[in-house]
Amino acid sequence: MSAVEGKTVCVTGASGYIASWLVKLLLQKGYTVKGTVRDPNDSKKTEHLRSLDGAKERLHLFKADLLEEGSFDAVVDGCQGVFHTASPVLLSVTDPQGELLDPAVKGTLNVLQSCAKFRSIKRVVLTSSLASVMMTGAPLTSDVVLDETWYSDPLFCEKHKQWYLLSKTLAEETAWKFAKGNGIDLVSLNPGLTIGPLLQPTLNFSVELLQNFMSGTQTTISNPFVDVRDVASAHIQAFEIPSASGRYCLVGQVADDLDILKILRQLYPTLTLAQVVNPSDSKYQVSKEKAKGLGITFLPLETSLRDTIESLKEKGFLKI
Repeated sequence: MSAVEGKTVCVTGASGYIASWLVKLLLQKGYTVKGTVRDPNDSKKTEHLRSLDGAKERLHLFKADLLEEGSFDAVVDGCQGVFHTASPVLLSVTDPQGELLDPAVKGTLNVLQSCAKFRSIKRVVLTSSLASVMMTGAPLTSDVVLDETWYSDPLFCEKHKQWYLLSKTLAEETAWKFAKGNGIDLVSLNPGLTIGPLLQPTLNFSVELLQNFMSGTQTTISNPFVDVRDVASAHIQAFEIPSASGRYCLVGQVADDLDILKILRQLYPTLTLAQVVNPSDSKYQVSKEKAKGLGITFLPLETSLRDTIESLKEKGFLKI
């Protein structure tokens, strides 16, 4: 019997981009997974999960509402670990409080309040974001190296109407405060712009950015890229490694338009790419030192870009 057989973990927002890969890898390792979704009967959003290897025997989907206090009690009961990935990813909103801030902050608090009720839970892994690290108000010049000691400034985010960044910043802040006050062993992962193959049938925000870039309707400036498979693996390592603690920045490479175009032209030499070029003169870096403690060796950006594009082609989102 393997070390994980018989262990049960919860993944909130299980049908999401990162969460779907997390569920896939957890099932591969032998975990029993209790996943929360908005509607377990919506086959369009759950079929890709139910078709995973091991899902029939060890995946159980539950309905849970981020804004409903206590709705996660029954799901986390009996779990040894909880992965809280559920949080809206929206850059354009008309109601920041209702669409982003409440689901992110109150949702995180609701999940942690449920976790605090059950002693079986050994650790909670929070899917945060580099958004809660990088928005300090200080210029991200080429000599800057971001690491886990950086924290985004909520007032700066609010002033500049960066509502998604604010939601992730406040959610992580709330999580640490509650965890420390209630004896919860919490680890936070802070991935950059996550790309890689899709398991879910719909486009997610970060992959759509890449699709739009290829059509010339989107520029990337300088973005901190990371592969979804690395992010999912890091979640499991953050749960399994006893010494894992605090925050972990997850970024394989910071790249701008010129970097992306160069790679795409090498991968697809016959492809007519948009001549939208937005080179960056302030390409900051993100430290990989702490992430090494999780045993993560980041996939090359070339691999992530190729696999993303092939996935988009396979699913009919991109015709090249």
